[in-house]
Amino acid sequence: MKTASSPPLSSALSESRSRVRVVLVETSHPGNIGGAARAMKNMGLANLYLVSPHRYPSDRARWRAAGADDVLDEAVVVDSLEAAVAGCGLVVGTSARDRRIPWPLLNPRECGERVVQETSHHDVALVFGREDRGLTNEELQRCTYHVHIPANPDYSSLNLAAAVQVLCYEVRMAALAGENGELPALTGWDVPPARAEDLELYFQHLEQALVDIGFHDRDNPRQTMARLRRLYGRIRLDRMELSILRGVLTAMQNIAHRNRQLKDRVE
Repeated sequence: MKTASSPPLSSALSESRSRVRVVLVETSHPGNIGGAARAMKNMGLANLYLVSPHRYPSDRARWRAAGADDVLDEAVVVDSLEAAVAGCGLVVGTSARDRRIPWPLLNPRECGERVVQETSHHDVALVFGREDRGLTNEELQRCTYHVHIPANPDYSSLNLAAAVQVLCYEVRMAALAGENGELPALTGWDVPPARAEDLELYFQHLEQALVDIGFHDRDNPRQTMARLRRLYGRIRLDRMELSILRGVLTAMQNIAHRNRQLKDRVE
């Protein structure tokens, strides 16, 4: 179908094109990968990351891409979500249902605006889960925000490519608004936000430190680490703050270690 020609690629959209990653986790049907690539190209995005796809490469993916072969050709295939979001300062995970622990939530419009605002500072990942069950709780806890598409509650199951289309459209509209001066810029900060992989290392360190001081029991974790992840997600730690906190954890562990040594000597 012929459509009116799109406006020229704006600087804001060009920034988004280079810094927005669309991440598909363990996609079952290769046609959905092709459909997602087509949706991305429709909206001017190009960086597709595939986490352990069940069947890829695939002729069916190319058929469904309908001309977005360049997006498929440049797709990055990795074996973990951690690898897919490495280097990103913002990770947004799609969620279709309420969770036991509520997470900072965006609607699609807010998501598009936040993504475009932050691409001037760092890479951003939009993460989509499996067709049948979405993202796991553990995967969602790696995300700064969740985004929910408010579909018809009587028929709310969206095809994966359709969900990608909705969010990529909102990114494009926000980028065009930014080009027209209609999207406020984020206020500057002196140090960039911590990267996703550095946050994961911090959470591993934090959990171990809490075990070392006798506060946390891995055999009966309850929701301690999930709630701490949510707390730090709301704060949005920068790289310097993260470095300071890791120094605090190391000092805590050193004190705990010395106390154990003293106790052993006394006994």
